[in-house]
Amino acid sequence: MTDPKTHADTLRALHTKEMLVLPNAWDAASAKAVAEAGFPVIATASNAIAAMLGHPDGEGAPWREMFYAAGRIARAVSIPVTVDAEAGYGMRPRELVDRLLDIGAAGCNLEDTDHRAGRLADPGAHAEWLAEIRSAATDAGVPIVINARIDAFLPKSRVAAADRLAETIRRGLLYREAGADCLYPIGVGSHDDLAALVAELPGPINGNTGEQLPLTTLRDLGVARVSYGPRFYNAALAGLRTGLGDLKAQL
Repeated sequence: MTDPKTHADTLRALHTKEMLVLPNAWDAASAKAVAEAGFPVIATASNAIAAMLGHPDGEGAPWREMFYAAGRIARAVSIPVTVDAEAGYGMRPRELVDRLLDIGAAGCNLEDTDHRAGRLADPGAHAEWLAEIRSAATDAGVPIVINARIDAFLPKSRVAAADRLAETIRRGLLYREAGADCLYPIGVGSHDDLAALVAELPGPINGNTGEQLPLTTLRDLGVARVSYGPRFYNAALAGLRTGLGDLKAQL
């Protein structure tokens, strides 16, 4: 079994090499498929795992169920696993780090939406929380890779469209200073906005493909990491529905 610190170091180093592409998994079988396809890291998708468990996204599922599912994924593969831990489920920093290490995680996504309040968390308070997580991971001897998700571009953030870029930069600078390894401005669909974020924010940036942002464009912009969230889960479910419809038509 690979040492957890080695997995974390490997994951961090992959952010500085060729663009790290993460087709997110939702169970042991999908994780094995990702690994067998040659991808070097498994990323979990909280949206897909919550749906699989029968719960809504946005911390709608009990954290124990989410961590149990993520732990099964980590045990199913021999490569690093980064866990979408949503907004941390209200855990204190050391507890969150301990839970992640217990299930074999080398990294985590942490978003700045306050799901209980239904809006973005205060950026200063969130940065302090991230710094405490960084410190707790250092104390534990495993430098967990923190991917700090910034939700200002999402409609639920309540940030006016004209202010989203500036707000994302403001938050990103705070989170990076707090010890985040990678910044994830989710929901950015504009080439110009993403280019500005890559230019203005220090360190690796996590992007998503879209109409204006195919994989080749993300690479050209200097995006270090690309994740797909629940897309492959949704595609698999759509394939199942199509197959079921075809079968039903034969009856």
